[in-house]
Amino acid sequence: MNVDFLLLAQQQSSSGYMGIGLGYWVIIGASMLASLLISSTLKRRFNEYSQIPIRWTGAQIAEAMLRQNGINDVRVISTPGHLTDHYDPTNKTVNLSEMVYSSNSVAAAAVAAHECGHAVQHQQAYQWLTLRSKMVPAVQFSSNMLNVVMMLSLFGAFMLGPTTIWIYVALFSVTTLFSVVTLPVEFDASRRALAWMESSGVASSMEHEKAKNALFWAAMTYFVAAVGSIAQLLYFVMLALGGRRDE
Repeated sequence: MNVDFLLLAQQQSSSGYMGIGLGYWVIIGASMLASLLISSTLKRRFNEYSQIPIRWTGAQIAEAMLRQNGINDVRVISTPGHLTDHYDPTNKTVNLSEMVYSSNSVAAAAVAAHECGHAVQHQQAYQWLTLRSKMVPAVQFSSNMLNVVMMLSLFGAFMLGPTTIWIYVALFSVTTLFSVVTLPVEFDASRRALAWMESSGVASSMEHEKAKNALFWAAMTYFVAAVGSIAQLLYFVMLALGGRRDE
């Protein structure tokens, strides 16, 4: 929950729990519940699919997918932690968590292929990935400014009112847009991963379906985050416009 938005909601509403509009609590509660359910399902699926062995480790899957897509300047490396897998376009590295890197399971193969999907996107200048990369400086600036404005509000430098809310709306809209742009990037990377796994014969039809299911639930975490962010943004736009009805 964003403390800064919480303070603004409290200032603008005298109804609801703790003086905060019920609509805000509904948005937060629904987002948290959906996130918990999806995270639980994702963890359960990955634990299940981690027990299904295949012939190749995650590292071997990644190297094969990169090679077959004509990518020879990207390294596959192991990185500490759990679910820390990511593609770094700056260093051109596919970073796989230790378990994924060395494990020869359906779950490891799905994760490794997904991260390589981002490398393929980078190679082909996939428009959504390019847009997301260009947005990073603006997102970092907006996130930092949200914290600054919050601190100024706490110390009384800013009056908590419509102007402040519009400042928050403007800044938060950047981070919300980033979460929305992330959706096609993640879904497309999974699509590329599954297409390669099928065409290369890495997984049988049954294993392919399990990998597809695992990647679907992973992508749903981004979906819930985007929907929650949009809902919060719309709520505060309504507050700023003075169009929110008393709960």
